[in-house]
Amino acid sequence: MYSPRLETFIRVAETGSFNKAAEIGYITSTAVIKQMNLLEDDIGVPLFIRTHRGLKLTKAGESLYKDVKYIIQYSKDSIERAKRAEREEENVVRIGTSPLTPPEALLSLWPKIHESFPSLKFRLIPFENTPENAVEILANLGKNIDVVFGVFDDTMLNLRKCQGLIVDYMPLGVALSVKHPLALKDKLEPEDLIGENLYIMHRGWSSYVDSLRDYILLKYPEIRLKDFDFYNVDIFNRTSESMDALIATGLWKSIHPLLKVIEVDWDFKIPYGILYSTEPSDMIKNLIDTLKTINPEAKNY
Repeated sequence: MYSPRLETFIRVAETGSFNKAAEIGYITSTAVIKQMNLLEDDIGVPLFIRTHRGLKLTKAGESLYKDVKYIIQYSKDSIERAKRAEREEENVVRIGTSPLTPPEALLSLWPKIHESFPSLKFRLIPFENTPENAVEILANLGKNIDVVFGVFDDTMLNLRKCQGLIVDYMPLGVALSVKHPLALKDKLEPEDLIGENLYIMHRGWSSYVDSLRDYILLKYPEIRLKDFDFYNVDIFNRTSESMDALIATGLWKSIHPLLKVIEVDWDFKIPYGILYSTEPSDMIKNLIDTLKTINPEAKNY
């Protein structure tokens, strides 16, 4: 289980002060300092730099801060599950959700799911899109989160060690700042992107995106491809603040108020559906079977 020192660490990191963290936590500043010293001793690296303006996180501290909120929530959820273990089992599917993995497809399927599974309930579990969380969550589906909706292919499934049920195929288009001249169009031709900087996920992330990359390199070498490492809010912010384009799907059309996701006249799509554990519970097996019955085109990858 997580150490309470981690919660104190978050307070210190966010306030930049031992005294303010002590006030929030209703403990003495001496106790806060002692906890942080013990935490640094346990980890073996310094977490704070003392400046005349207060405390500043070291690079190690910044790294820890990014993950520790998820660790704490994960631990609290684990405790809650343990407390519920002796109670009557609930038919609750925990859906991981984030700006990049919205469970919108569930809305159209829900009435038919309810017909077949009237006792089934859904609980949304928010999480932050980071490379670390992606590895942790997808490799441990069925523990804290049962399913995640998103785009995927065999590369991701093999890498993240989970299964996927394809519900549909999402066209690969581009996201642009609403200030970009091309944002005035409702549909683009590939030629419209000539001379533009186009952000695209690095090779090896998805065979579908790699096929699009090869097509652009062959047919439109004047489009300047720029690799990036991970889809998160940062890449969408970067796109909204520049005149560059970003490979995106309609799944993310509402992710940023200053971005417009536009279809491109090329025949490139990526599977979209449900990611779940390689060893699903009976409840998840029933849900997957129900979805296959509702949507005959749904299939396991």
